[in-house]
Order: sequence, then structure tokens, then C-alpha cells
Amino acid sequence: MKKLIAGIALFGTFTLASAQTITFDKTTFDYGTIKPSADGTRFFTVTNTGDKPLILSNVKPSCGCTTPEFSQDPIMPGKSAKIKVGYNTTLNGPFNKMIEVFSNDPANSRSVIYIKGNVDANAPEPKPLTAEEQKAAEKAEKKAAKLAKKAAAK
Repeated sequence: MKKLIAGIALFGTFTLASAQTITFDKTTFDYGTIKPSADGTRFFTVTNTGDKPLILSNVKPSCGCTTPEFSQDPIMPGKSAKIKVGYNTTLNGPFNKMIEVFSNDPANSRSVIYIKGNVDANAPEPKPLTAEEQKAAEKAEKKAAKLAKKAAAK
């Protein structure tokens, strides 16, 4: 009987150890100060650092001024997907919005990400990124995703 109980406990440990795990490149995106009607679209990168497929079942904003878009396709182990978040930048003033992300991660079935910033008519004009700056930004984003994956593996 003791061997049976020990076997069940050991099996349960392996079951918990092998699962899908949700990791974000960042949990807060700061828009900074932007002009009214500026592009309010930003992206969060979600990585599955587990060893089973991760499924996002819902992404729910805290209000109607924030519109998330996501795919319910499984995110395979080691792979990433994007959550597109749009904010209505016609609303003047500071904002700090919460977005709930629901997944099949047994430890974090509900995760929270945030967007914040300030919509101000006196904001400086955004300067367009040069091709070199764009490549550097993409490289930094990939590096952040790799670091998040390593941190989750520890």
C-alpha cells in the first residue's frame, strides 16, 4: 500500500512539473506622453516556457477604451505569440489600464498586464525611428523575450 501511495505521489509530482507556463516580455507598457489620436497600438509578447501547449482562453480589458486582440491557437513549448493592445488615444489625460490574460497555465491561469501613459495635446511630435533604430528595437525585444524564457526556466 505504501508503494502505491508513493507511486501516486511521484506521478503527481511529474504531472505538475511538466506543464505549460506563461511568461511575458514585460507586464507594463508605458506609452509615455502622446498626442491625441496618436497610434494607440502596442504589443506584448507571450512565451510558453513550459513543455506542453499553452492556450490563451481570454484577454479581458478593464474598460471599453482598451481593445485587446489575441489568437487562441496553441502556443507550443518554447514559442511565442503577440497580444495586440489598442488604447483609444482620443481620450485626453493620464491612463493606467489593467488587462487580464486567462490561460491554461496551472500556476497562473489569470495573469495581469498593464498599459499606462498620458494623452496630452502639448506632447512633442514623435520622431520616426531610423532603420538602424528599428533594428536595434527589434533586437532588444528578442533579447528581452530570451531573458524572460531563461528566468522562467530557473
